[in-house]
Amino acid sequence: MQITTAGRTKILAERRRVERLSRIRQFLFGSMDGLLVPLGVVSGVAGGTGSVKAVVVAGLAEAFAGALSMGAGEFLSGKAEAQLHQAEIREELESIRENPEYELEELALLLEHEGVERSNARVIAHKLQESPKAFIRTMVEKELGLNPEPKTARISEGVTTGLSYFATSIVPLGPYFFLPIPAAFPTSMVLTLLLLIAIGVTRGAVARVGVIASALEVLAIGVLTGGGGYLLGSLLPRAFGY
Repeated sequence: MQITTAGRTKILAERRRVERLSRIRQFLFGSMDGLLVPLGVVSGVAGGTGSVKAVVVAGLAEAFAGALSMGAGEFLSGKAEAQLHQAEIREELESIRENPEYELEELALLLEHEGVERSNARVIAHKLQESPKAFIRTMVEKELGLNPEPKTARISEGVTTGLSYFATSIVPLGPYFFLPIPAAFPTSMVLTLLLLIAIGVTRGAVARVGVIASALEVLAIGVLTGGGGYLLGSLLPRAFGY
């Protein structure tokens, strides 16, 4: 069966499609922290001080600082990882140039390890060696388990993480702008729990796993974090005589 032009375009675009879906990691990372850390902060401050003004100031400060820190952290960690991968790939390329026969044997061994018969593995390795680009890509993927073309610029990942953090951090803080603490606290908890459920459902749908189990897992983590923050904020001041 011959592949049509549209089919060829779709096949070649699959890697980019998966890369876009993989952005769910940054979204979840930023969103979960953006909900749970501010929830712990505002709940703790609310329980410890009883001051709406203190809660709002602490919440806003944490939201801005957290978003910047998370975004920068994602960018720098991603860039460092990509630079490490590039260094490993450069060493592999140098080894291919200096010891082509040894690398040929390595590829045959790797293919054999994946279930290809030894005689066929050597034939495939020789055929790939006739196309240097294909040989290099295969060696990098099979031996190092890396993308042959790692990205160093991770600005979009950092922006996704930072914006997700800031956007979701408004949810646990929002009720304190309009309500007194006795009403704002349960409202903040309910809104946060509802968004946690939505995040869990989204995670389950994108990852193609059970959405109910995913939502319950995320919800359980949120309850433990928010409740723990409130209890600590209430108990620690008393323990220190405040």
